[in-house]
Formats: sequence, C-alpha cells, structure tokens
Amino acid sequence: MEVTRQNFKDCLSTVYSAIEEADFLAIDGEFSGISDGPNVSALTNGLDTPEERYTKLKKHSMDFLMFQFGLCTFRYDSSKSKYITKPFNFYVFPKPFSRTSPDIKFICQSSSIDFLASQGFDFNKVFGHGIPYLNQDEEAQLREQTEERRNQHANGLGTPSFISPSSSKVPAHVPDEQKDYINKVVEKVERLFNGNGKTLNLDPCTGFQRKLIYQTLSWKFPKGLHVETLETEKKERYIQISKVDEEERKRREQQKLEKEQEELNNAVGFSRVIHAISKSGKLVVGHNMLLDVMHTIHQFYCPLPEDLQDFKEVAMCVFPRLLDTKLMASTQPFKELINNTSLAELEKQAKETPFKPPQVETAEGFPSYDTAQEQLHEAGYDAYITGLCFVSMANHLGSFLMPPISHISPRSKLVEPFFNKLFLMRIIDIPYLNITGPDLQPKRDHVLYVTFPKEWKTSDLYQLFSAFGNIQVSWIDDTSAFVSLSQTDQVQIAMNTSRYAESYKIQTYADYIQGKQQEKEKLGQPAKTWGDDGWVKHHYPSSTASAGFGFSRRKRSISPTQGEQGGNDGVSGDGWNHYSFPDSTGSKKIKYDDVGGQASVEAVESKTSEGWLKMTNSSYLAEPSPVPDAKSPEGADSGSYADGTATWRQTPTAPGRKSQKSKKKSDASDSTSSLFEVPEVW
Repeated sequence: MEVTRQNFKDCLSTVYSAIEEADFLAIDGEFSGISDGPNVSALTNGLDTPEERYTKLKKHSMDFLMFQFGLCTFRYDSSKSKYITKPFNFYVFPKPFSRTSPDIKFICQSSSIDFLASQGFDFNKVFGHGIPYLNQDEEAQLREQTEERRNQHANGLGTPSFISPSSSKVPAHVPDEQKDYINKVVEKVERLFNGNGKTLNLDPCTGFQRKLIYQTLSWKFPKGLHVETLETEKKERYIQISKVDEEERKRREQQKLEKEQEELNNAVGFSRVIHAISKSGKLVVGHNMLLDVMHTIHQFYCPLPEDLQDFKEVAMCVFPRLLDTKLMASTQPFKELINNTSLAELEKQAKETPFKPPQVETAEGFPSYDTAQEQLHEAGYDAYITGLCFVSMANHLGSFLMPPISHISPRSKLVEPFFNKLFLMRIIDIPYLNITGPDLQPKRDHVLYVTFPKEWKTSDLYQLFSAFGNIQVSWIDDTSAFVSLSQTDQVQIAMNTSRYAESYKIQTYADYIQGKQQEKEKLGQPAKTWGDDGWVKHHYPSSTASAGFGFSRRKRSISPTQGEQGGNDGVSGDGWNHYSFPDSTGSKKIKYDDVGGQASVEAVESKTSEGWLKMTNSSYLAEPSPVPDAKSPEGADSGSYADGTATWRQTPTAPGRKSQKSKKKSDASDSTSSLFEVPEVW
C-alpha cells in the first residue's frame, strides 16, 4: 500500500491494526546517500572496531535523508498454514508545517540519486507528497511554543489573531515610508466596517507590514474585527479581515486553536508509525539493517548519541528485538547453503532446496508483490522479500528436529541466537554489532598500524613489507593504514626493523588501541566495562538518553528468563552454549513426557551425524508443545511424538558443497562453541 501525505491520516488506523496483529515486522529504507566524505571502502575498513564503525557512520551518513520507509507485517494464519502479509510503502519528507517548525537540512549523493532514478524511483512523490515527521525533542519544543503563544494571546500580549479592547491604547509608530500603505489599508477597513461586506482580503505583504497592520487596527478598531494571517498556495502570506460579533470572535478563535493542534499532530506525521512499531515490542527484521536502525532513530526519535554503548541502550528502548537476515544467512547452519547474501540473491536461494518457499498470501485490499518481477529498491518490496527470507530460514531450522516441524514461530527459541545482532559489513573478524552486550574483541596480534607520508601508495607499503610474504593492507586515511602479516611471529621483526625509520612509523595493534583509549580519557570520556550480566557498567551516573521512548530503562539479558527455561540445569551463564557445534558423538535426543508433551530436562545421547545445534533443555524447542509432522501417526497426542522423542538431524547439504566437519575433541563439553564464536564459525 502506497502511503503519502494525502492519504496518511486515512491509512494510519490500518497501519496500527496491522502492527498490532502481526507476528513480526520487516522494514527497509531508501536514502539520499551513503557517505558524505570517504568512499565506501574507506568507510568500511576491514579492521574497524564496532566503536569506529559506529562513529564513521554517525559522522558521514546521518546528514542524508531516509525518504522512503518500507514496512511489511507478517501474521501467521494457522488455519491456512501460511503468513498473511500487509506491505506499506511510505514516502517521507520533513515538510515544515509553520515558520517555527524545524527547517531540516539534508544532503544528497549523486551516485545514490542516479541509482534510484535508474530503478524508477518517484522523487516527485517524496518532495511533493512526502509525509512530514518530528522527533520527540522537536515535537515537545513546538508544543511548548504553541502553548506559550496561546497564553500570550489570552493575556493580550504578542500578535493577536483578533482585535481585543485592551490590545492597544496608543497609536502604533508607523515609519514615513509606510504611512501611505497603512492609510490605504485603514480606508479599506473603514469601508468594510461601515458597509454590508463581511470579509476583506488584503494583498500579500511583508512581515513588517503585517505587524504594522495588526498594531494600527487594534488601536483604531478595538471591537468588531477578526484579523488573521493566511497563506496562498504559492506560500504567500496575506491578511484576512472579518466583521464579527463577540460570539463569532470566540468561535473563530476556538477554531484556530483546534486547527493549530491538528497541524501540530499532522507535523508529527510518520513518527507515529515508528512509535507504534516501538510500542508493540514485536520482532523487527531487516537486511544489513544497521544503517536502517541508525537513520530511523536519528530522524524519528532523537539525535544519535556520541558513544556506541549509549546508542545500544537507545536502540534497545526503541526496538527491543531486532534480527538481521544478512547476518542470519552468513552464519551456521546457513552459510554452507547460501553463497551470496545480497537481498535479491538470498530471496532466490531461500526458495531452492534445501529451503522451502514460504507460503504467503497478501491481505485483501493490499497490492500483492510478484517476486518474479523484481521491484528491488522500492522500500516496501524490499521489506516484503526480507520477511520472506526470514520465514524460509527460520522454517529451515525446523528440519533439524525429528520429526521435522514445518513452521517455526518468530518467538521460537531456535531463532533467539540471531536476536539483536546487526551485521557489520566488510569487517574481517567481527561479523556483527551486539546490541545487548559486549562486542567481540579479536586479538589481532598479526596487525600493524603504520603511519607514512601522504604521497605513499599501496605499492609502497607492499615494498616496505616485501620481506614478510603475503600481507593485507587496509587503508584508514591518506597517511595511515593497517597492515596484516601472515604470521604473528613476524610482528616483532617488523617492529625492530622500523625502529630507526624517519619517514614512517609502525605500532602494534594493541599499542594503537591503547593510544586511542588514552586520547578518549584525556577528552574526559571514561572507560566502560561490561558486567557479568552482559550490560555495560558506566563510570558516571546513568544518562537519560532513553527516557521518553515508551520503555523503562532496564537491563536486558540475551538468555531466556529462569521461568522460561524451567530450571537452571544445563543452562550456561550467557545463554548461548545450547547453540553449538556438536562433538563427534553426535547430536542430542530430547525425551518427552507422555503427559502434556513437556520435554524432560534429561538429554539422551543419540548416535547421529553431525549437526549444528545441541539441545540440553526443553525450552529451546520451537514451541512449548511441538507440533507433530504431517507424517506422524494418527491419534498421536498433539503435544508429543509417536516414540516420545525428538532428535536433531544433520543439516542438509547444498548440492556440490561439502558439509563442514566438526573438530574431534576428547571432552564433549569442550565442543560446545558458541554459534557466533569467532573464528571457528566465521
């Protein structure tokens, strides 16, 4: 459904109900550009830390505009065994609703505009009919200004919209060059006042002339007139003067107050949709969605905080549950099955064996998308196919159960390992940004930080390190780069050979990070540490960055609560050890009680092939009571299987690709590496 400023108010209730009934939401955004400074390769250095990547994106990407927002809601209809979708395509533009409202400045990148134009993007709908918006600070400020003007008018102060007896008791001072103009206006008003006419529209004039007109008329005609400034279609401002009695004056003033309130509510505009998504607490799915999340918060909630950890807190208040399909597709068990994780290719591969095309149906009254006729880079369509990719991959996880389950709920424990981890593009050894906890910190012992003259090129660096075999150069700026050596023991040799160099300087990666931390401390930015519960411990009083988002500030744990787990047995402190590579003994078999279909905490060993998950607790099944497969014997209890057990199966292997072999270890407990552990998985 295409939504612009013309039909936004009429569609808003439909959007609200779609969000409320959905099982999960998929989003996507289109922007006026990506980077205002460095090219994409410099913006996405392969050895960035999460803090550096966030700082770069905040500095170089937030002045662009998200001017199209795609939302597709997915509701599972168990009677039809398919998802019912409701796609929305919003055109967004920060149209100022008054002279006091924010006048947003934004920039465009020619390559991005050219690309969108080549895809048939309708810029006229953005600039001519885009839905306005205000963030929370802007909305609060405008409401305060509106209330202040009302109070001034009520007390006879400021510029009145009607003539009050006490407004002015002395004539206004009119400059000589304006006297003829004001006298002509007074003559017109006298004719109106003494004649049969009801309304007089003056020609458009300057703001100073309007001020003189208000002051003069309030002195000469203390009663019986209503004076109001209006605007033509061409944005020209003019004054309308009407003859009114006291009752009519009050009625018109009330109408004006109601109109101001309606205009302010309209100015909040598209932010209402984001507020509804946030308030729902539903799972929000995106593809390579870090920029989408940053822009959404920046435009519709509040300016992004300087610090990454503060951003994480704000992000969790706005979007309690996020899932990135690009990260999901790049992780076991999918990385062995998917060789291209771009959205268009992922959508195609997610319909092929071993995946099954998701069963979906577009709700009545909504235009349906045909994936055979790609409409890529229309935000609504991209959100739609992002949701399809998630459904296919989530349902594929059900194939690891024995017997298989064809539908995996977005609330399933099987999907939880992918929650709140956003894909970090082109970083070699940190695949994701962890919104709910500390980020991965690889040692990078083989990496050197090199500074050199501006004239140097990549070939100069290769020549400098020619004695060390294969190297990898990751440019930072014109005078510095990271150089990755093939062997860690070469680092000290390189340091020794550069000790007396004058034109360049070499540091270990550890020294480089330590130097940056010292610079932060000099600037008064205290270090932050992470507690045992995975939440940052501030060395200063807690900020109020997340206040006003509809969510109270609270600690969020990745692992399920104790009540959800049904006990502490077999549950690791970080809640991730259940999702791991099994050892050579095979996967686990979960035994179910005959009564109620509840799984026993006791895990039974089963000699099966290698898989990707290992279960030690019943709470990690797709549903509290697993749904029997269509092939299950008739008459079997709906909460249990025929033999009372469910087994993890080996992941199906894509044709022509070898399944990944697990390392054999003597101790089974040593094999439970985390799903996202680096570098074993990545």
